[in-house]
Amino acid sequence: MFDTGNTAFMLVATSLVMLMTPGLAFFYGGLVNRKNVLTIMMQSFVSMGWTTILWVTVGFTMCFGKDVGGIIGNGQYLFLQGINTHTPFMSNAHIPMIVFVAYQMMFAIITPALITGAFADRVKFKAYMIFLTVWLLFVYFPLVHMVWGGGLFAKWGVLDFAGGIVVHASAGFAALASVFFVGKRRIKNAKPHSIPLVALGTALLWFGWYGFNAGSELRVDSITSIAFLNTDVAASFAAITWLILARIFEKKPKVIGMLTGAVAGLATITPAAGYVNVQTAMLIGVIASIVGYIAVTFKNKRGWDDALDVWGVHGIGGYTGIILLGIFGSLTVNAHGANGLIFGGGAFFMKEFTAVTLTAIYAFLFTYAALWVINKITKVRVSGETEIEGLDKSEFEEEAYV
Repeated sequence: MFDTGNTAFMLVATSLVMLMTPGLAFFYGGLVNRKNVLTIMMQSFVSMGWTTILWVTVGFTMCFGKDVGGIIGNGQYLFLQGINTHTPFMSNAHIPMIVFVAYQMMFAIITPALITGAFADRVKFKAYMIFLTVWLLFVYFPLVHMVWGGGLFAKWGVLDFAGGIVVHASAGFAALASVFFVGKRRIKNAKPHSIPLVALGTALLWFGWYGFNAGSELRVDSITSIAFLNTDVAASFAAITWLILARIFEKKPKVIGMLTGAVAGLATITPAAGYVNVQTAMLIGVIASIVGYIAVTFKNKRGWDDALDVWGVHGIGGYTGIILLGIFGSLTVNAHGANGLIFGGGAFFMKEFTAVTLTAIYAFLFTYAALWVINKITKVRVSGETEIEGLDKSEFEEEAYV
């Protein structure tokens, strides 16, 4: 009944996406102060456990149940009822539904973990757990349904191959809201404590991103291949572009700059990976770094303490990727895609622009409001003494380095 090749591929892709969350933990862990390594890594790893619980109980049905008002799915799959080893996936009967459940779960795990880089070094673990829960329920799950689950944006004809709207724009603009609410770190000019950890995290993210993008075709075909190649091409062009920009404006090429550029390229190509040709992916990589570099520079000049540049890399990257899809998307690459602005698809461009802009606004406003409410229940930010001492010891009574 099921195609073993496609099923095996999707299991591998699922495993690759799962690996991205530990990769993110290492990436963020290397960027923070040595006294906060365990805290930032824990915020990623705990999502693997808690988000899984939410996903299999209520999340999957909220995302992929029958449409209710274009915003959310109904309760037909609560606790995964009605899904067994023989249930085919609705959009590709050659793979089991249970594989799709697992694949999409990995996206849900990493998305809120991305936000944590913005408020690194200063947020209580208890407050983060509440935030993780409400953000998934009221931002991520509805967005998945609206874009990939047959909801409002899907009905408009909005496309997002692997998460420019759903993952990166939503997380990035939520991160910006958290920066404004939580405020600046008390420790000024905090520097990365381990660049090798950042490099390891980047490598794991880059590797896992092949499952993130190529796997989003949900089968093995020519689109899978182009999405795979576009992922690497965009990341490579972006990494080298950021390196050049650093050499021009900072007088020295920077290791962290190159690694940041690679992640910016990966985030920006994500929504367009299966809808554009390789030449366009090259251009997207270059644009990703230029726009990301400008965003990070602007953020620094404004004094916004987005500790690990989540907004500049993921928020602006995802937003830019959707806009570029609206410009460069081509039916000659993917017959199930759409023609972008340069191919006469003005209406499609406006749909993409509208959807990603509404997403950014909603994610920002909801996040700020959610943190305000959570702060009334339990203080979101740690005390000044705790922040100076380091969160690892105060929150977990553990230390990364002894």
